[in-house]
Amino acid sequence: MTDVYTTVVGFVGTDVDYHQGNGTAARATFRLASTPRYFDSTQGAWREQETVWFSVKVWRGLASNVASSIRKGEPVIVYGRVRNHSWRDEHDEERSRQELEAVAVGHDLTRGTSAYLRRQTPAATEHQQRSPGADTQVHPQPTAERAAWPGPVSDGQRPTAPREVVTT
Repeated sequence: MTDVYTTVVGFVGTDVDYHQGNGTAARATFRLASTPRYFDSTQGAWREQETVWFSVKVWRGLASNVASSIRKGEPVIVYGRVRNHSWRDEHDEERSRQELEAVAVGHDLTRGTSAYLRRQTPAATEHQQRSPGADTQVHPQPTAERAAWPGPVSDGQRPTAPREVVTT
């Protein structure tokens, strides 16, 4: 069977559910709503088609980053492998849903801005502390904006700085 990869643009429809068990890979899931739009030139207006819902699964480091970065209602772009998950419910009826096993997730910058924050791993922090010149900063004179950015976060945690939401 050939894997099908696709890119889906939409909005996060649920809070991210993050799990890290003993000896298991980190996993995060959320629902993604994608509503295709097109311009109807005969009517001179934008039209929406039917909303398609996906269950998005992410694993390992990406799961941690998604749990720290993505929130319900935010516009995102998700790239991953399409799966059709089928099962029988408690009434023995066949059910199915579209799943997207993501390999990349990011904010849709056509709808707003986002600030990138490199995750500090324990090994990288230890290496930085042992390296000569470790106290040398990449940005020796931080701007007021950069000083307000949140610092590195641990796996699955959200930045502590408040996020400003601007609507237009």
